[in-house]
Parts: sequence; C-alpha cells; structure tokens
Amino acid sequence: MTATATPRTVWTEMRAGNARFVEGTPRHPRQDVERRHELAGGQTPRAALFGCADSRLAAEIIFDEGLGDLFVVRNAGQVVSDSVVGSLEYAVAVLQVPLIVVLGHDACGAVRAAIDSTAIDAAPLPANIWRLIAPIVPAVKRVIAAHADEGVTPATIDAEEVGREHLRDTIGQLLHASELISDAVAEGRLAIVGANYRLGEGTAVPHVIVGDAGDPA
Repeated sequence: MTATATPRTVWTEMRAGNARFVEGTPRHPRQDVERRHELAGGQTPRAALFGCADSRLAAEIIFDEGLGDLFVVRNAGQVVSDSVVGSLEYAVAVLQVPLIVVLGHDACGAVRAAIDSTAIDAAPLPANIWRLIAPIVPAVKRVIAAHADEGVTPATIDAEEVGREHLRDTIGQLLHASELISDAVAEGRLAIVGANYRLGEGTAVPHVIVGDAGDPA
C-alpha cells in the first residue's frame, strides 16, 4: 500500500481487479517468488476483507490480488465476534488499512440455516452452530415482517434479501462494537464497503458504503 492510498482509490482498484476476474482476464499480480521474499519482513496490505468462509469466496482470486494485498478475516456468514473485531482493529490501527470490505454472497448456507431455524417445526441445531447463526435471525424476522401482507414464510422468503439485511447489520454491529473503527471512519481515514458476491457471475456488488469510497452503484 502506498502512502497516498485512500479508501476510494483502493476500492476502485479492487473493483477493477474484480472486473478482470469476471471477464476471465486476471493478471494474478504479486504472486511470484520475488513478492514472497519481499513480504518476509512484514506486511502492508491495501485493505482488510471480512467475508463468509464459503469455499467459493477466495478473496484474492475474486479481486485479482496478490500476496500481502488483503488482510482477510472469515467465518461462516460473516458474523461479527470479538475475534473479528480485534482482527479488524489490528488491520486499521497497526497495518493502517484505509478500507474494510465486508463480503457476503448469494446462496449462503449460514443465511439459509438462520432462515430455516425460524420455522415452527425447525429441528434444533448443534449449540455452536446456533450461536454462530443467531445474529442473522433478526434480519430474517425483519424481512418476514416487511412482507407480512404477502404471507411470506421461512419456506418462501427471499434469502438474498435476508443476506442484504444481514450485510447492513454486520456493518452496523462492527461500527457499534469498535470505537477505534468508527472513529477512523469519522476522521476520513477509513471506509467500509458492504458487498454481495454473485456466485454465478463472479461480481462483487456493493450495497452499503460507509465513508468516502465512492458510490455503491
């Protein structure tokens, strides 16, 4: 990362890399022996990425990045936890990244599990899985309530709408949980982009931007 990198320039570069990936023309930059040796003494990533642990969300591939470019934190459903907040605070305070990307995706298993858990006849989940997906349930209930006049149920709900709601919740929870991160955004040193990865297309579509990283569209 250069000293002049801003949230906007970093996100612009990441979107350009994603476009190359979608078009099938990735450059696979900074993945050679020289880069490996260069990084042996330390790292200066250009962005932090907090994403779902789904095996199809390989961040460096999706954004056509290389070794040392992204500081990646992942768990199923991109659910905020103490370890996630601490890792992202480290990226902001110590590594001085100007951008955090929160990356969800369509057909998310954690979102689906949260939806299914709200059904009247839902089978109980293992305790650790339930604790993981529980923060997604409020998004499920809001979407059901918003479409109550349409008779939406867990079986007919739009899982992608739930995923987008959960993405907004995740960013809100991150800002609420970390004064360090929220202060960095307020000071203009950091922006947060919430994006949804389209599995079939390969596109990372921004839905929420907090700070100066450009427009969502």
